[in-house]
Amino acid sequence: MTITLPLDPTQEAKLIAVAQAKGVSADALVREALDKILADAPADSAQQPESRPIWELIQDNMKDVPPEEFAKLPTDGAKEHDHYLYGHPKHAH
Repeated sequence: MTITLPLDPTQEAKLIAVAQAKGVSADALVREALDKILADAPADSAQQPESRPIWELIQDNMKDVPPEEFAKLPTDGAKEHDHYLYGHPKHAH
């Protein structure tokens, strides 16, 4: 895998200067820093895809929402989703 890291000219110059002072290439310096970050990361930090059903995730995310906030939601949200998401006119009833 190749990762591109955009740096502004000042950052790039500083990276090159630090690498030269250490007697390594900028790539080697960045690789060294990355290796330290990865070594310190917990083994399970590589996120696994969620295996629970979506409705359980929604329930967990919404469990602390007070009932009065749910009461404010539109009852025609599915039918009029273009209106609520994009501001389109509501459909004629």
